[in-house]
Amino acid sequence: MRREAAVARLLSLDSRGELSSGHVRLVASASGVSERTVWSWLSAGRREGRMGPRPRSRFVVTREIRQQLAMWGGNVSAVHRELVARAVRDPSLGPVPSLSAFHRAVARDLSVGERAGLRGGEAARRRYDVYGKRPPTHRNACWEGDHKRIPVRVSLDGVAVCPWVTWFIDVASKVVVGVAVTPHQPARDAVLAALRTGISRAEPYGPFGGLPGRVRVDRGKDFLSKAVSRSLGAFAVPVDDLPAYKPYRKGTVEALNGAVEEMLLVSLPGYTRRARPAEAYRTDPVEGLLPYPDFVKVLLDWVVWWNTEHRPAGLTGGRTPAQAWESDPTPVEDVPEERLAFFALEDDGRVRKITTNGVSWRRRAYIAPWMAGHVGMRVRLRYLPHYDGRIEVFSTEEWGRHLGSAYLAQAATVEQRRALSSVREKKARALKADLKAAEKLRKARYTATTTAAVPRPRRTVTSSQAEAEISRARGADLAARALPDLIPPREPPASWARPVVRPRRAADSQTDAEQPADGAPPGAAGVRDDSGER
Repeated sequence: MRREAAVARLLSLDSRGELSSGHVRLVASASGVSERTVWSWLSAGRREGRMGPRPRSRFVVTREIRQQLAMWGGNVSAVHRELVARAVRDPSLGPVPSLSAFHRAVARDLSVGERAGLRGGEAARRRYDVYGKRPPTHRNACWEGDHKRIPVRVSLDGVAVCPWVTWFIDVASKVVVGVAVTPHQPARDAVLAALRTGISRAEPYGPFGGLPGRVRVDRGKDFLSKAVSRSLGAFAVPVDDLPAYKPYRKGTVEALNGAVEEMLLVSLPGYTRRARPAEAYRTDPVEGLLPYPDFVKVLLDWVVWWNTEHRPAGLTGGRTPAQAWESDPTPVEDVPEERLAFFALEDDGRVRKITTNGVSWRRRAYIAPWMAGHVGMRVRLRYLPHYDGRIEVFSTEEWGRHLGSAYLAQAATVEQRRALSSVREKKARALKADLKAAEKLRKARYTATTTAAVPRPRRTVTSSQAEAEISRARGADLAARALPDLIPPREPPASWARPVVRPRRAADSQTDAEQPADGAPPGAAGVRDDSGER
């Protein structure tokens, strides 16, 4: 750019007759070149009108080459080999640059992020993007929520499971306001439970919480369920549905997901992503894993440590999230506990009656001591999603008075539930074994080939074996064994319409009389015999 500006100025002076060697000497000194070089620049500008250096022909990465790089997973050498082979087959395509020149062209025309995306996909390309920061806000201005599968195996009723955590974090102060843990993939009940612990400031959930200005989540069906939108909508809290597969749109909670794994989970027994020796193929036994209640306590203690002792880099002054929360003068909008007590409950939508067996819901009876003396009373029910061991009973008014809780009358004991789980697991294992055996029979296995030839089946079946298996399959196929003419159809009901027998006409009777008798040869009717009688 400096050469172009200097040559343009010199040509302008030359056109007015004001150019001197002093101007050329000044440009040469400022550009760090000799006066002869500047005079050659000026000569090229006069002859060709060219201000800069002569453009050099070089190899350019085209769209077709980009597609080939995507097909080969970013392998530049493999694409170069394919171009060379194509040029050998068709010389009209022109020469192919050397491998080093091809590498330089790819590095020049494609950014580092594009090359990483061709090798590892969108997630790899995203590591080289630049993201801006949202402007700082006040506490409770926005919360971010997410699910995280915990890569730690814990023991629950003698079975190893990987729990999930659902939590919400305040963007401004980095305080984790609400947490809910489930031993399986969470549903909307986990989202509602985490929101309830986040909004409530009573013990043991306080002092952080209150109503947020808005809640930011990704495109998860649990977060976008009607129960969640209805519960937050009752408090006029909007939910921002962010695009899927864009974690940088809610970077605060994503940073929390990574921090809990690096600071806590990697040190727990049963961590599934730890480095193992080459000969260790078996997972940790269930006896050596943390019990589920102990794991939940460890996780909640870590959340307390994060809020009160950890100093995130995103907070100025080296403050903890609790200090950032307390120093914010923004008022907190609390929700009365009597309104929040049933925040996560869904309405049954029907009016039911208390009977001598209690309240019937989903064909099961629920009872409670407070129901004594209230037989015949009409009530409404509310329940926690995906949990049927307890229901809440209300009066029939629009905002009914809470009467009390009711529990399942005939709940199975712990031993019964464990025995039932064992029976179900045995059935599942038996079915899995049958399906695997059927899959082996269904799939045809072939031998390995070293040339471009049709592979041969590993197992050779004789014609008699094939016919025997086909006949057995036909014998077990009830549809193939069904014979439509085996049982005659029943007599139709008397109410059905039947065909009407029409009376014969005289012409039809005469025609029938002229027909030969059964067994008589054709043309026998009307032939005179030897006696002269017809």
